[in-house]
Amino acid sequence: MEHVSFPPLSRVAVCGGTHGNEMTGVYMVRAMQKQTVDQAASVSITTVLSNPRAVDACRRYIDTDMNRCFTDALLSAPVTDSTPYELRRAQELNAQLGPKGSQEAVDLLCDIHNTTSNMGLCLIFYSLDWITLHIYKYIQSKMAPKPVRVIQLDIPPSEAYSFESVGKHGFAIEVGPQPHGVLRADIFNLVKEALDLTTEWLEGFNSGRTYEGGEAEAYTRVKSVDYPRDPATNEITAAIHPQLQDNDFKLLRPGDPVFQTFSSETLKYEGEELYPFFINECAYYEKKIAFHLAKKTTLTFPSVSVKKD
Repeated sequence: MEHVSFPPLSRVAVCGGTHGNEMTGVYMVRAMQKQTVDQAASVSITTVLSNPRAVDACRRYIDTDMNRCFTDALLSAPVTDSTPYELRRAQELNAQLGPKGSQEAVDLLCDIHNTTSNMGLCLIFYSLDWITLHIYKYIQSKMAPKPVRVIQLDIPPSEAYSFESVGKHGFAIEVGPQPHGVLRADIFNLVKEALDLTTEWLEGFNSGRTYEGGEAEAYTRVKSVDYPRDPATNEITAAIHPQLQDNDFKLLRPGDPVFQTFSSETLKYEGEELYPFFINECAYYEKKIAFHLAKKTTLTFPSVSVKKD
């Protein structure tokens, strides 16, 4: 593929607490706010505690899921007395770090999340972004043999609903398993390593280094699967099967067990071969999602370097 050059990536935002009970981001931001700034660095990092009220309450959100509030339509919606707290806060953050889609937006926005699912370290982003893919490949190569995966949500930028879409480039770091409201040192250390490597890559890029193109394996979401439910009450009638539990990103084939009913009956998978992730995520019960299914694809990306003046 061709070679692509970009302006320097000097303004970076690292955000945590978009979901107030996902503790890695909360404590990472607090730790970074106490660090002394390296004045010689080419990267200026802004740290943001995204949803302070939810953090104080140690809840995912107060009124509504803030990580669904960053579509163009919601960010431009008029604020009234009935506007949810998280939507007001999303508009404040968009004014501070965006506006989304503008030249004033931060160059890179990284939003830190935790999952109760056994997903390890994942980067999540929307449309194909060469910068994000290069950072992903760099993190993956430096952190090997620890698994680092990338999940692509195929959504146009205007409809991208999560916080990282506010930056010119952006990704969420999703890492687990970690219970909500709990901080685990091993998970914290994974995220710190990924953030340090991101900064290292950016410093190399800004100093004129060319990063060679290549290929990256990505998981692209195809659909979501709900729990089996009682048609009369809408209550769930089964749990994730023990053979599926904790097996995120392992190929799911027709006939594999997926649910176990409360009368101990095994329900088997009937669809095409796909990869499950976010298996039994605690916060997705209210969204009626037992797990997502993805296909595995290979993304090809070009060499990149900084634009010379």
